Amino acid sequence: MCPMVREVTIRYAINGVASTAVHYLALCVGMDFIGIPSASAANLLAAMVGIATSFIGSKYYVFRSHHDPFQEQAARFVTLYGLIATMHGVVLALVTDIGGLDYRIGFVLATGLQVTLSYAGNQRFVFK
Repeated sequence: MCPMVREVTIRYAINGVASTAVHYLALCVGMDFIGIPSASAANLLAAMVGIATSFIGSKYYVFRSHHDPFQEQAARFVTLYGLIATMHGVVLALVTDIGGLDYRIGFVLATGLQVTLSYAGNQRFVFK
C-alpha cells in the first residue's frame, strides 16, 4: 500500500471511530435518557448527528486534498449518507424492532455495512 493511501485510510479510520462514537452516544441518549420508544426512530436522529460529524471530518481531515466547492461535496455527501442512514435504520428496525434483539446488536451490524459503503462512496463519489 502506498504511503498516501495508507495515510488516507488511517485518517478515515480515525474519523470513522469518532463519528461512530458521536452517533452511538446520540443513539444512547435518545433511547436511554430521552426515552424514544423505537430504536429506528432514535437512530434516525442520531444518524444526522453522526453524519454531520463525519462530513466535517472527511472534508477537512480525511480527504483534505480534494478541493471541490463545499456545496457540491456536501450535496454528494448528504445523498450518499441519506442512503446509508436509511440502510442503517432498516437494519436496526429488522434486528431490534422486529427481531426483538438489543439495539446495540443492530447498531454493530448496521455500522459494519456502513463502514464499507461509506469508504467506497466517499472515495469514488463525494471526494473524487
